[in-house]
Amino acid sequence: MSARTLRSPKHLANAGLVPTDGLPMLEKIAARYAVAITPAMAELIEAADDPIGRQFVPTEAELQILPEESADPIGDLAHSLVEGIVHRYPDRCLLKLNHACAVYCRFCFRREMVGPDGLRPLSPAALDAAMDYIAERPAIWEVIVTGGDPFILSPRRLREAMARLAAMPHVKIVRFHTRVPAVAPEMITGELVAALQASGKTAYVALHANHARELTPAARAACARIVDAGLPMLGQSVLLKGVNDDPETLAALFRAMVETRIKPYYLHHPDLAPGTAHLRVAIEDGQALMRAIRGTVSGLCQPTYILDIPGGHGKVPVGPDYLADGRVEDPAGRRHAYPPSDCGGGGC
Repeated sequence: MSARTLRSPKHLANAGLVPTDGLPMLEKIAARYAVAITPAMAELIEAADDPIGRQFVPTEAELQILPEESADPIGDLAHSLVEGIVHRYPDRCLLKLNHACAVYCRFCFRREMVGPDGLRPLSPAALDAAMDYIAERPAIWEVIVTGGDPFILSPRRLREAMARLAAMPHVKIVRFHTRVPAVAPEMITGELVAALQASGKTAYVALHANHARELTPAARAACARIVDAGLPMLGQSVLLKGVNDDPETLAALFRAMVETRIKPYYLHHPDLAPGTAHLRVAIEDGQALMRAIRGTVSGLCQPTYILDIPGGHGKVPVGPDYLADGRVEDPAGRRHAYPPSDCGGGGC
């Protein structure tokens, strides 16, 4: 019998990922925050506190809620006038077709929305209203299909969504955000990839991966099916304590992405989601990490270090600054005048 997704603390205990004496505490967590670990990820977990386990195995630390944490840490709801739509920026919007995932990350900024008591899937009427919202706003150039994870939907439903977007001439770009190619690569079939394509639209696929070990041979083959079909891929990662918060691990992740024909796009500073403090790092530490890989890792491997400002105020880059007071710092930490003080009128 084929392996199945682990969906409860009891399943985790049976798989040897958590101790049985901790089940009462873990059941309290699972009652609020969804649990699911696919076979592909379970196979990679060597210990609950290894870089893969920390992402997916629930722990008692999730019961510790800090005052600054919020059920909606980036302010999605403030920009959601229509169910299934988040419209924060003029030229693009999120379309949340569903609110379920193949795996549930312990640091998820939407963990309250995709949890057991979270948002329900869009009804046909709600989907119609969301599509009407996009159709009626010609400034929307890009639609970002997210959730939940849209790639757990059937190819038929993805194809229908793309057909409706294809009928909107002002929508030029459709971007899908997913973890599926890494966490359940067998789901990336030719039929699913074909469903992402529509005449007159450029589709992108953004893969969320946080550690190079997630890009297994099966995951790389799944990504190849996407890229070979003509769909560019981007990489999104979250900076996480004990997962990827050192230069060597980050460099290995970004190199693995580029080798898989995925351009690292964003490295997200972790959001202030409830019960996630044990996985967060300081912004200063993130800046130091980005500085450490600058100059030692190919430019192809350099994402933008980004902070989503709490309250719905948008994303801003928070990487290190190399220019101040007329001097620029090189990757080795040496400072130089700019323009150089010894330049003549003909330049340097």
